[in-house]
Amino acid sequence: MPQTVLSCLGALALELTPGTRAARTALDPAAAGELAALAARDLAKLVPEAAQLDLGLVAALFDPVELLRPGYPLHAELERLVARAPGAAGGRVIGFGAGGDGLPPPLRPDPEHAAGPLRLLPLLLRGDAGLVAAVGDRLEQVLLDTGMAGADTALCAQDGFAAPVEHARLLTLNDLAAMMALQYEHAGLAPLWPLVETALLMPEAEQWLDAPPEPLARYVGREVRMALLDAEAWNEGGFAPASADPAQLARAFERFQMRQRQFAAVLGAHGIPVTYDHCPAGRDPRTVLRA
Repeated sequence: MPQTVLSCLGALALELTPGTRAARTALDPAAAGELAALAARDLAKLVPEAAQLDLGLVAALFDPVELLRPGYPLHAELERLVARAPGAAGGRVIGFGAGGDGLPPPLRPDPEHAAGPLRLLPLLLRGDAGLVAAVGDRLEQVLLDTGMAGADTALCAQDGFAAPVEHARLLTLNDLAAMMALQYEHAGLAPLWPLVETALLMPEAEQWLDAPPEPLARYVGREVRMALLDAEAWNEGGFAPASADPAQLARAFERFQMRQRQFAAVLGAHGIPVTYDHCPAGRDPRTVLRA
């Protein structure tokens, strides 16, 4: 019977000095292999059984939104490449770097998201399903609290990317999602996170954002449908502040529209399609989104 194979998804996270950027966004293949070997060693120190699994690492710098997308496309491509790599499976360490033509398109960081202080290198552990499950469970327990990378790992990344690295740590994707949920809360985007989380973890499920005065949105069918309201429908739907004069209402409606565009941009960055449903005055916008 063929062996059942699974992967445990994670990342090497580099926290850069605020206000700085890396001079290079990808390492060459030799440097990628060196960094992957150090990351594999760091993981094996925490969970020795991890050394029995294949480790693949993309030696390029990505934004969290590029990793946290439905279906985890970056990791899916990494898994495909690890599966095709030569050599007997079990304990291989494979770093993917940029050759003369750069990284293949599915593994190229998007320059639009290159300015954030947290840079991520996708990695995964792949092998026997039972072993991956056990190692993955253990990593979920220990990485967030004890997953600091070795000093030489951080230095290797700092030198390779020509970046001022303040901290380097290993994370599972669940750890990363928890960090992002907290960041969104601090940034005033907490109402949006349940839509993103549902798209990541339960893509076939349904999730509403129905918390006036926030924009009204429904995640269903692997996309977000957002209510497009004119000023009259916005006022009728209970999104307008009470006891406001006409000038205050006009400003509040402008802020609502800006908030709606902000939400749509964040969802788009996570690879979640957004469509607008026009909801005219006189109709409940929730009924329109259910249609």
